[in-house]
Amino acid sequence: FIGVDPHSGSNNIDHRTSEISLKELIVRRGQPFKFTLKLAKPFKLALDELIMTVKTVQRLPSAKAVWKAELQRSTAPETGILTLSITPSVDSPVGEYTMSARLGEEERALANLSVLSAFCVILFNVFMISTGDMVFMPDEVERKEYVMNEQGIIYKGVDNYIAPIHWDYGQFEQDMVSICVKILDCSIKHKQDPAKDVSARCNAIYVSRVITSMINSENEGGILKGNWGNDFRGGVSPTHWSSSYPILKNWFNACFCSVKYGQCWVFSGVMCSVMRLLGIPCRVITNYQSAHDTNKNLIIETYFADYGVREKESKDSVWNYHVWVEGWMRRPDLAKDGRYDGWQVLDPTPQEKSDGMFCCGPAPVSAVRNGDTHLKYDVPFVFAEVNADCITWLVSGWFIYDHRIGQSISTKAIGTSKRMDITNSYKQKEGGCQDGIGTQNLLATRYKCYQLRKCSYSSNFVLLKVSRPVNGEDVSVRLVLNSDSKVVRLLSINISVQAMRYTGRPAGNILANSTEQQLMPGRGDFLRRPFIEYSCLL
Repeated sequence: FIGVDPHSGSNNIDHRTSEISLKELIVRRGQPFKFTLKLAKPFKLALDELIMTVKTVQRLPSAKAVWKAELQRSTAPETGILTLSITPSVDSPVGEYTMSARLGEEERALANLSVLSAFCVILFNVFMISTGDMVFMPDEVERKEYVMNEQGIIYKGVDNYIAPIHWDYGQFEQDMVSICVKILDCSIKHKQDPAKDVSARCNAIYVSRVITSMINSENEGGILKGNWGNDFRGGVSPTHWSSSYPILKNWFNACFCSVKYGQCWVFSGVMCSVMRLLGIPCRVITNYQSAHDTNKNLIIETYFADYGVREKESKDSVWNYHVWVEGWMRRPDLAKDGRYDGWQVLDPTPQEKSDGMFCCGPAPVSAVRNGDTHLKYDVPFVFAEVNADCITWLVSGWFIYDHRIGQSISTKAIGTSKRMDITNSYKQKEGGCQDGIGTQNLLATRYKCYQLRKCSYSSNFVLLKVSRPVNGEDVSVRLVLNSDSKVVRLLSINISVQAMRYTGRPAGNILANSTEQQLMPGRGDFLRRPFIEYSCLL
């Protein structure tokens, strides 16, 4: 053996990895690539036997996958030059590989004959239907958006005041292959059983779940440390970030120490970059009025005193918005008919543990919509984020029940900078027909629970309208009551304003006011005029 030519430039163009590198051989599994081996003597097709072996860089025992190698017609064995077409198996684990060749008694590691430390890097293949890769996406426009596009938009704000921010995913920046492979190698799964972990990297379900656990620092070796307070000493505010690459590069260069600090949109932006680099289609999703249901009862309860201020803390909360990602893949582990294939929710923000780690998903969006909460992974938690019921309790024992959870679920539209509303993908319309058996059982249990409480529910009609907040202008609150009583009622109305973080946690009291008003017997036209109007400058 005197040399090897991996044809990195032309191969990478064919495999759509040239934006990552033209020097390092990076190919997609299930798709052939060209490779030339230079021998010191002629190769006799009838007599000589050439055995080639491909291994993961970790050099660990793993599930065997057969690659295919064929001599190209342009090869010239009489001159010692063998040009081969090599096809990695479609179930090859993603990551770095070495290759060795044996001719007679001589065996050489081919990477040592080239400029590469590893012979090649294998990625998931979203592009070729013939490969049968579990992440294959049929639409070319979608492939360009969800794998190849390095620029994106993430949505923040509130559902009636949606604020877009631009985000640079930078999945093809320098060293991103090494960084993303190292993310997998630093996971708890890899440290517990390296051979089992590397073998399992053939499965996008497994890989995406590992990535969710590695983006946050609550799990050992994670990339980003979360901070939802006001003190960002020792790091930078989450609002400082607008790109994934500086975060990933800082983590890589600092010997895998967590970068400070991140919140949900930062976690999700970073995860989207890693997924796209590895070849799994990915997009960032924002859910407005997002529930965090800690006790898994699909109910978010808050408690207020008579004067309107929160009386006690609840572990449950409603975030103004919460950001996660979706990854595209088949789910043969859940159904053979493909009903759960497609977009899967993956949430790298550390909220609740799943199988002992802070990670979430992949949960099929179709399962969330149909209420199939018996499925793995974390479908009940995601279902609650978009469908939980809110009960606001007053000290007097009264409560208000509403369906505000899961509004204006948003992502960047394909090929444009416009917002795409995908709420209908996650939930059916209130009062609409629920087809899923899981949903029917779920709703029956939920309503049975509420029947015990409805005795305290007021039959009066309440309408509260709050004007859209504008910097420097008053916020107007308009309260309309309609009484079904035949007598005049004296009401004591308490108005309070609290500053709230977007995670639903109080940040301080702003003002409080109280008034007494007479509520007249209800009339048909009463709803057209306010019972009380109040405005204040925030």
